[in-house]
Amino acid sequence: MGRRPLGFRLALGLSALLIPSLAAPGRAAAPAQNPDVKAGQALYVTHCAACHGNAGRGDGPSAAGFATKPADLTDGRLLNVLPDEFLLSVIRRGGPSEGLSPGMPGFAAYLSETQTRQVVAYVRSLASPRWQPAMARPVVTVPGAPAQPIFFSHLIHAGKYTIACQYCHTEARRSEYAGLPSVERCMGCHKIIGAQDNPEIGKIHEYWRRGLAIPWVRVFKVPEFTYFPHKPHVRFGVECQTCHGPIERMRVVGGVTGPSLAHDLANLVGLKPPPRPLTMGWCVDCHRAQNAARRAQAPLDCVACHH
Repeated sequence: MGRRPLGFRLALGLSALLIPSLAAPGRAAAPAQNPDVKAGQALYVTHCAACHGNAGRGDGPSAAGFATKPADLTDGRLLNVLPDEFLLSVIRRGGPSEGLSPGMPGFAAYLSETQTRQVVAYVRSLASPRWQPAMARPVVTVPGAPAQPIFFSHLIHAGKYTIACQYCHTEARRSEYAGLPSVERCMGCHKIIGAQDNPEIGKIHEYWRRGLAIPWVRVFKVPEFTYFPHKPHVRFGVECQTCHGPIERMRVVGGVTGPSLAHDLANLVGLKPPPRPLTMGWCVDCHRAQNAARRAQAPLDCVACHH
């Protein structure tokens, strides 16, 4: 056969470039290329599409009946940072398991563990930009983390929505204390968000109505004889996670900090374990490291913290 005309060959080449672009941008591999995604798609259509819509944009035929709109599962900017553990919890146990609206029911009675993971695999394939496993880091659960009067999840606020720490802890950059958000600060968002159908948000409204402060349980504290000002640390650029751990990955904030008998005994017998967070040795080691690496001129004398 002779060579095709130049125009035909150009058209063929352009079609090869254009046809793939007709696929939804940012989508993962097509369901047919991944058995779990394909199985998850069928389960999604049966159990999820009525609310979240066929394309996952939160615009299903039932969505209009909810005070809180179903999540847009295609928005990878918000979804990609959430670990599978979080999504599995919401699907199997419902929104309240993560402090979200009860408009999202639990499906543990209808979906097995394997089927739930298949739904998660399909949901991941909808996200734009594309989801990569490294984007979602595991949930951090701290033993002994105290129960709070309101289920405030840093995993959602600081992790999913990347709200800056100092938006709520406004005193950290200008005083000794980081401070806790006032009810007014919470109501700035939650006059609208979740106000009609989330019992946890309802608790905030009740404190607001009664003119009471939210009685948060304190988690981090240094001894009374220790002076620790947040201001110079924040202004120097010390990340909050340096002292408080990966807060943005915690459902409930906790901290394994301060002295402990087991640690003291280990030191006594000469094992020399590394200092525990928020102890004097830990702070001094950090000051020395910052002085060496960044010429911080962080104080090492006793009266800096004990005066």
